[in-house]
Amino acid sequence: MKVVVQRCSSAEVTVEGTSTGRIGRGLMLLVGLTHEDEEADIRWMADKIANLRIFEDESRKMNLSVRDAEGEILSVSQFTLYGDARKGRRPNFMAAARPEQAEPMYEAFNDALRASGLKVETGRFGAMMDVSLVNDGPVTLILDSKA
Repeated sequence: MKVVVQRCSSAEVTVEGTSTGRIGRGLMLLVGLTHEDEEADIRWMADKIANLRIFEDESRKMNLSVRDAEGEILSVSQFTLYGDARKGRRPNFMAAARPEQAEPMYEAFNDALRASGLKVETGRFGAMMDVSLVNDGPVTLILDSKA
């Protein structure tokens, strides 16, 4: 499981011109799943993100988690995180989980974040989405449950 984590001032995802998720201060997540992912990967990633200290405290040090900062999460499925472009010019996505496997795992991940007390908005799985955000910092991390 790979997740691109971006600290943001605001973020929104739309599908066919209709907003499906919008947050203020918090984390924008691009979530990629591979066929090797298991429930343990989902639990590890949700815990890591909920407790990742990348928000500034009163001393301007990154000491606060999204929960501590009372932030929100916008989670967007992103199978292209598992694109392999080492050969040729067109990436292959063989490592990405098939939709019938990835969608329930993506939903379980979002549910795990919600269970930790976070407000979680989402895009629409498998849809063409327009994503906008104001990256705060900028702060961007790439997390991999297998690394």
